[in-house]
Amino acid sequence: MLLKRIGILFTALFFISLFCENSVQAQVKLGQTGFQFLSVVSDARAGGLGTAMTTVPGGSNSLFFNVANMSRAEFTFDVNASRNEWFADINHTAFSAAFRPVNGRFGVIGISYVTVDYGELQGTMVWDNNKGYIDTEKFSPSAFAIGFGYAKQLSDRFAIGAQTKFASQYLGMNVIPAKTPSDESRVEKNTASGFAYDFGTVYRTEFRSLSIGMSLRNFSKEFSYASSSFQLPMEFRIGLSMDVFQMVGVAFPSQKLLATFDAVHPRSYPEYVNLGLEYNIFESLDLRAGYISNRDFEDLTFGFGVNKYGIAIDYSYTPFGLLNAVQRFTVHISI
Repeated sequence: MLLKRIGILFTALFFISLFCENSVQAQVKLGQTGFQFLSVVSDARAGGLGTAMTTVPGGSNSLFFNVANMSRAEFTFDVNASRNEWFADINHTAFSAAFRPVNGRFGVIGISYVTVDYGELQGTMVWDNNKGYIDTEKFSPSAFAIGFGYAKQLSDRFAIGAQTKFASQYLGMNVIPAKTPSDESRVEKNTASGFAYDFGTVYRTEFRSLSIGMSLRNFSKEFSYASSSFQLPMEFRIGLSMDVFQMVGVAFPSQKLLATFDAVHPRSYPEYVNLGLEYNIFESLDLRAGYISNRDFEDLTFGFGVNKYGIAIDYSYTPFGLLNAVQRFTVHISI
């Protein structure tokens, strides 16, 4: 019965993904997907692993990758705070917290929050002069998403999870010119907001430490600014992970080598794969490396972390070619 339920859930996620993608392709695209901040990773551990996190057990930070993994870690309360120094002086900040009462008997509940600081920009408006425009006010665009998630172990090997999140973005104001001499120009705020949903499953197989999982993120209806509508950056992932030392039957005391793999089908660009390696020594030091395929500016990623007494500090470094490097910092507390 368990294997039958697993097959039904995995099949349902797969067909939901195909249905959503076919719906998007049938529409006339007015531009690229919006709210791209929802696809930017702030977590430093994920950054070091090439973002291949679909089957990696974690705490509240699993809300940003595969909600189901939140139920696989042993904790009562978990807090995660991350800072991503993105290119063009854009900063992403992420926070998450999770509560696992009665050793997970009733599942795990969590909240997530992401906010983006784009800095200050100079507004302009089309004008009949030599430059073709005039300066207007300076403004600070912003974006945020707040979510509530739940994950549950249905057995000692299989878990599911889901998250509902409210996302909003403000891109300043613009002037709508009068269409006729009797009309008046008006000022409108460029704000869009709405709900999006994440779903995930993960299964720890009986073969050594091999885990497989699937996730669907940023599923929603269309959002819009004025008369222009757009889709969110929905993505479907299939992943697997394993302890390489266990897989090959070699035992090293107090050492682990986690290998993780994700195949990603995004709405915004062509498919790609992510690979990650995490070498853990004495359950205190982690050395990480990752690879992201089929991207113009990013490929290799690096990172490390230290963990002691339930407190972890992680750092990752991702070269971005002409766009300079991206650095991520995370503080994780689990009790």
